[in-house]
Amino acid sequence: MPLRKPRRTASILLTALFLTATALVLGSPATAAISDPVRTASGQVRGAPGTVDPSVTAFKGIPYAAPPTGARRWRAPAKPASWKGVRDATTFGDSCPQANTTLVMSEDCLNLNVWTGASGSRERRPVFVWIYGGGFSGGSSADPLYDGENLARKDVVVVTLNYRLGALGFLSTPQLTKESGHDASGNYGLLDQIAALKWIRQNIAAFGGDPGNVTIAGQSAGAGSVGFLSMSPLAKGLFQRSLAESQVRDPGDPELRYLGVSYRTKDSAESTGTAYAKGKGADSLKALRALPWQDLTDAASLSDTAVDTGSIAKPPLFRPVVDGWVIPADYSTTYATGAQHDVFFLAGNNLDESGAVPETAFDYWREAGYPNRPGAPPVHVTLADYVSAARQKFGTMADEFLTLYPATTDDEAALASNDAIRDNSRVSAYLWGTKWTRHTRQPVYTYFWTHRPPGPDHDIRGAYHGSEIAYVFDNPTPYWTDEDRAIGETMSSYWANYAATGNPNGPGLPAWPAYDPKSPTVMETGDHFGPIPVASRTKTDFWRRFFLTQDAW
Repeated sequence: MPLRKPRRTASILLTALFLTATALVLGSPATAAISDPVRTASGQVRGAPGTVDPSVTAFKGIPYAAPPTGARRWRAPAKPASWKGVRDATTFGDSCPQANTTLVMSEDCLNLNVWTGASGSRERRPVFVWIYGGGFSGGSSADPLYDGENLARKDVVVVTLNYRLGALGFLSTPQLTKESGHDASGNYGLLDQIAALKWIRQNIAAFGGDPGNVTIAGQSAGAGSVGFLSMSPLAKGLFQRSLAESQVRDPGDPELRYLGVSYRTKDSAESTGTAYAKGKGADSLKALRALPWQDLTDAASLSDTAVDTGSIAKPPLFRPVVDGWVIPADYSTTYATGAQHDVFFLAGNNLDESGAVPETAFDYWREAGYPNRPGAPPVHVTLADYVSAARQKFGTMADEFLTLYPATTDDEAALASNDAIRDNSRVSAYLWGTKWTRHTRQPVYTYFWTHRPPGPDHDIRGAYHGSEIAYVFDNPTPYWTDEDRAIGETMSSYWANYAATGNPNGPGLPAWPAYDPKSPTVMETGDHFGPIPVASRTKTDFWRRFFLTQDAW
């Protein structure tokens, strides 16, 4: 039965005025912030009110580049076509092709989404741009995990984007290199991200965003993308802050070689790309471009077996290339010469990732065995495996390692492996900071995420790779407790503050000190909030010396 409209008596009007004023004071307006169409360089778009808070307007599926189809496949993205009238932007666009049968996919996937609580173009809110992870072979901006509505309620404009994946995003061959005009190929996914940032610079003001205050953020391969964009001259000036969630590493850390921050050399990328094309029966670019995209979604199962990682782990075959154009040089060279962008940087890692697993999962992993897939870390939960892996990775330093992280039983080995992996992670990030800040002026902040989300995976996965994302976006799951809601409020506030000012600190938040090369500490986030040592002095020294024995990447 429909509700009756109340009679408009003076008393009701006064009450309504009081409630409206109260709502404005509390920051909870009852109507969408932007109800009229927004004009972009390509045409007008109409969004929809948020699902929880109508003061936020969501614009979805906006094309930022032309479809990379036909002759445009494996080329830098072109400008999107213009349209007449008002384009409906209330549903997500297609996701980029990948081995995921639950998504609506096509090559016409270069679209982005905007969540804004601004009232219009007169405002200038900080812009938070999210780049998804997935080993450069999977991911989608339509993932509910990345819904930007709640983060946008903290006075930031949130943008999520799609970029080409797998072979369609990162194939390199001598023929593609020759036709490029830049003597480079294989970084189409990164070029997509750069095109999206250019779209943001040109259009985000219409959504109430500040094109001069842009933060790029991502997790795993998204964090790798942030790192590569922070070194790419093609992205210079398009953002002011970088935020990398998981796997920022010292150039000498062999973990760098297979995680979401791994890269390929130009020669290696062209060689493996030629072999891949041959395996598809395509002996020319014309033949390659004639293949259905469905024949090019196998990247998630392909690994680069030629890379020596110091372990059995191998990186995904298709990933960014140090091509001399998009990425001019490797990490070590870039940091040594100060060629990276002088941007604010916030980066961190998680308790139960890179092979560390919760204590409640030891028996599970002994039975399940090593997850043999590209980019997956080895998990050591038996004494024999732990000692064998240490001998393989540390060579002449293995005895010293086993003295620092001793074990005589399977359970002791699993605990020692966890301790070593976590120390490696924190120390590596700390040493990365010493190299990053040597030639930069803007502050750096580092964190170590420790909270294990509630739910059916709590005992098996713990504070797993990506477990912080829901808290960063403040998107609760059905299992969240009051503690989780408080953590989500704190984490999203840190991230929103960082996007606004380059400093995560704010009123009511635990103090987060800036990175200091003279102080080997990191900010714990999650179960507790406060600085902790990266490791003991002896163990920090061990990892520092070990990294120096490795070929720097």
